[in-house]
Amino acid sequence: MFIDFHDQTNKVTSDYIDMLQRLLIFAAEKEGITQEAETSVNFVTDKEIQELNRNYRQQDKPTDVISFALQETMEDELNIVGEDMPLMLGDIVISVERAVEQADEYNHSFERELGFLTLHGFLHLLGYDHMNDEDEKKMFQKQEEILDAFELTR
Repeated sequence: MFIDFHDQTNKVTSDYIDMLQRLLIFAAEKEGITQEAETSVNFVTDKEIQELNRNYRQQDKPTDVISFALQETMEDELNIVGEDMPLMLGDIVISVERAVEQADEYNHSFERELGFLTLHGFLHLLGYDHMNDEDEKKMFQKQEEILDAFELTR
């Protein structure tokens, strides 16, 4: 799987990037995603993610992670994904400031929080959601299974 990382904060070390790459490849294998799939992970400030949240979700506040899935087709939209094209999953955007705050709040490591947020965003790209109780239970159970199997525990 090809993963393009962008750190606009200069606060995510290469060790964290390496761990997140291994986590995403591990999760992709667990979910049966082709090795030719592509995604990006972007690390930004609260200000930048607030702007995205306001523009795309109409919520004028910072959040921890936002995903932009490219495989979702909207009504009346042409499906242009071909068999010989790489599977473009989409983009994951993470607020590093939120990750630091939440790691402290939940009393676990920054590494664990970054892993959780990255995996959460990735599962959204794969179609998982938490809009109702049943979907939330399914998604959060999947997150815990993958994080535990990867040995990235609290």
